[in-house]
Amino acid sequence: MKNPGDQPEVEGNLSPEPESMQKYSDEVRERIAKKAYDLYEQRGRQPDQDVEDWLKAEELVRREMNARRADV
Repeated sequence: MKNPGDQPEVEGNLSPEPESMQKYSDEVRERIAKKAYDLYEQRGRQPDQDVEDWLKAEELVRREMNARRADV
């Protein structure tokens, strides 16, 4: 029996969406995902750094968004 507060089970090696991503729109999530994948490729597709790539991508996209707001 599952507890109501348990995380949902995820198939395969996919991890659940980071809690920080729940605050972003689909468009922003897509931008962060693309940037994280770009970082992954730049590192030579080395595994096991997906969280670091995601957090770095999130930071970069936020900076881009803030720079655009400042230019307006």
